[in-house]
Amino acid sequence: MLVDRGRARRRRGRMQRILVATDFSARSDRALRRASLLAKQRGGEVVLVHVVDDDQPERLARAEREASLGLLGDLARTLREADGVDARADVVLGDPFDAIVRAIETHGADVAAIGAHRRRLLRDVFLGTTAERVVRESRRPVLVVNALPTAAYRSVLVAVDLGGASQRLLESFDRLGLAERAAVSAAHVFEAPAAPRLARAAIPGSEIAGYVSEEEQRAAHALGALLGACAFPADHKLLRRNEGSVGDTLCAMARDADADLVVVGTQARKGLAGFLLGSVAHAVLRACDRDVLAIPLRDDTA
Repeated sequence: MLVDRGRARRRRGRMQRILVATDFSARSDRALRRASLLAKQRGGEVVLVHVVDDDQPERLARAEREASLGLLGDLARTLREADGVDARADVVLGDPFDAIVRAIETHGADVAAIGAHRRRLLRDVFLGTTAERVVRESRRPVLVVNALPTAAYRSVLVAVDLGGASQRLLESFDRLGLAERAAVSAAHVFEAPAAPRLARAAIPGSEIAGYVSEEEQRAAHALGALLGACAFPADHKLLRRNEGSVGDTLCAMARDADADLVVVGTQARKGLAGFLLGSVAHAVLRACDRDVLAIPLRDDTA
């Protein structure tokens, strides 16, 4: 449901350096293309990173590193000469996900772009993939590129749960400046927990609908208050009742809104080295056919 509309001038963000982790696959090529478009739009820099597995004889690792540097150098040169984007290359040794996370920090990347995980015909396994582990461990935003990039993002859906972490998510996303040319929707999936019980009790449908409407209005008020508290310039506020999985509902909302980017948050917890990839973020990253930006949110109480 569309409950409000408005546009405000977005602040120019600070995203200037985008790291692209590539294994030279077609999926990585999509991440590289999206990074090039973003860097050109922002006047930023692209850092190309390839990981060479160090669990092999030193001579082979050295030969692979030299060959990879040559390939990355060619890609960087193409970005500079054909796209007008500043680019440089780096090859690192180690386990793929661990080396990528270290490279993100070493190069001070504002955003890391990676290709989507490989989807299989009969099952879709995201947990444990390099993409999932990078998203979970990175302390900087990670953009998982699913779609073939053709232009700047036109429509962005930011998933919020109305808690304190959502304000940090909105503020962090706004600072990146990824949506200066896009329509932005703040999306919330609300619950109507008593509805099934009322239905089992044979309560008239009109009364159940009234109860659901009241829950929706409460959610709309809370969403408006959240956006106002952080002065987030949303063009649309989207609400939808959860009748199954919140993650799947968000994916459906993204399709209905024709969003080409979905933004979710991952939350740090005290005592853990990395970030928790909650069920909602995991479901969106696993199932969404749009690009997904995962923003780590530090817990101020941690």
